[in-house]
Amino acid sequence: MILLKSERLYFRPLGPEDVDLFVDLLKRNRNFWTVHEPKHPESFYTREVQLEKLAETQTQQKLGKEYSWGIFLADTSELIGSISIYSIRRLPFSSAFIGYSLDESRTMRGLGTEAVTAALRFAFRDFGLHRMEALVSPRNGASIKVLEKVGMQKEGCLRKNLYINGTWEDHFIYSMIEDEF
Repeated sequence: MILLKSERLYFRPLGPEDVDLFVDLLKRNRNFWTVHEPKHPESFYTREVQLEKLAETQTQQKLGKEYSWGIFLADTSELIGSISIYSIRRLPFSSAFIGYSLDESRTMRGLGTEAVTAALRFAFRDFGLHRMEALVSPRNGASIKVLEKVGMQKEGCLRKNLYINGTWEDHFIYSMIEDEF
């Protein structure tokens, strides 16, 4: 089990024992998160579907293709989000994507920046990746701010890249190379 820590947070993989907490987090943030992500069917917000998703995440980790963690407040152990390093590609690329979601009630406090920094530290220093990438909606100013604050650079715009709520939407692509961290 890979655990991460930062000043105010700790990160650990979610297991079956966390499914009810995670489903509650998903339900609380359904409207907030689906502004920039595809809407999910009602079944997505059930413990059965999330148990399947947790099992798939564990399989992907065993294959070395993804690492995912719940984000917890260090002082209260409250689950406040999730963060993943996914689509891991080894040489000749040695790259991956980073994705994260934070509880709406915990935004605008620097916690997203802290979480992304901790995950980048793992990706570059512990896991040995060369390049990290992130996709972000041009309308998601808070997430753009996080990526720029940690030092990721905007490389361009992927036109009509993701189908969200009935519309093909553009996404900016950001990146960081290991020696920039």
